[in-house]
Amino acid sequence: MLHQLDCCADGGKSRRKPVFSLLGGKLLRTRIYVDGYNLYYGCLKRSPHKWLDLLHLFEAHVLPSSVPGAGVATTSPWKSATDPLLFYYTAPIKEVAAKAPDSVDSQKAYHAALQAHCGNRLKLVLGNYSLIKAKAKQIDPKDPKKPMGLCDPVEIWKLEEKKSDVALALQAYHDALTKEVDMVVIVTNDTDVAPALQMIRNNTKAQIGLVIPTTDLTRKPNAELVQLAHWSRTNITEAELKSAQLPLHVNKGNGKFMRKPTSWYQNPEVMEEAFRLGIVACGSVTSFVRWLNAPNPYFGDASPLALLDDASLETGVPVMEFMRDWEQKKLFEQQNKNQQPKLCDVDALQITMPE
Repeated sequence: MLHQLDCCADGGKSRRKPVFSLLGGKLLRTRIYVDGYNLYYGCLKRSPHKWLDLLHLFEAHVLPSSVPGAGVATTSPWKSATDPLLFYYTAPIKEVAAKAPDSVDSQKAYHAALQAHCGNRLKLVLGNYSLIKAKAKQIDPKDPKKPMGLCDPVEIWKLEEKKSDVALALQAYHDALTKEVDMVVIVTNDTDVAPALQMIRNNTKAQIGLVIPTTDLTRKPNAELVQLAHWSRTNITEAELKSAQLPLHVNKGNGKFMRKPTSWYQNPEVMEEAFRLGIVACGSVTSFVRWLNAPNPYFGDASPLALLDDASLETGVPVMEFMRDWEQKKLFEQQNKNQQPKLCDVDALQITMPE
């Protein structure tokens, strides 16, 4: 949902470089500032769409459908500006506070893939987490309405992200004040950035866009932030997240690739077995990923990935049965590599059926 306050703009997109918006016939140099902590807990925590291409999400989906008047322009208002287009503020997970064994490695893989895929158009800004012992008042289980001051204190672990909010606010204000941009798009629902937005309003001519990073339509945007913005968007949809995923296998350079963590798929156990079988079958991760993504006539022209990672586990059964059949017949273990049957023909991306 879009809230238009005091501007009317036209918008479009370009796949190549950072964004301009069109306001009253004037192109506005636009930059996006993403609160990674807010984005994760608002959109991605329980989602299979964590392998997110942030640039594509905002260029292809959020901005064209959010900037007031988008879709009305007859020209092409999204054109080149100064890199980076997007600042992404986050912090490395502390291993001692990680909720899953692969959390730290998965986050590192994502950051590396995102940076490699987006290049200079995205800047990753890392803060840090502070983990300390602290005391907090415990709600009395026998009397939940007891005033906090009368409740007993208990020791807790207090985990806080540091520097990210301040860095985001300062960068946005700096860019507006130095006239490096004409529009700042803030992706957060955290009131800590409100003073910076007020200063942008008071001291610059920059327009402010606000995107609330949540998929929950019942979650209300912060009223103070909405009042400070020239326009605001109250949610990001699941469909938009799904449509803005990085390639499963991102080339990092020097022959190195970053792969989407298995635990980030909708059906992680299924995908773990699929990769184990498929890498042997196709000879490499790269070849197997190509096979996964390609429409396959054996499966009704659906891609194996779409079937394997569907919300309904039943759709992936034919794919797994086919792959297990190959393993059982030991067709992958032929000693003569030139005659070794393969699950997929890498060039044609077609399944080779066992005799």
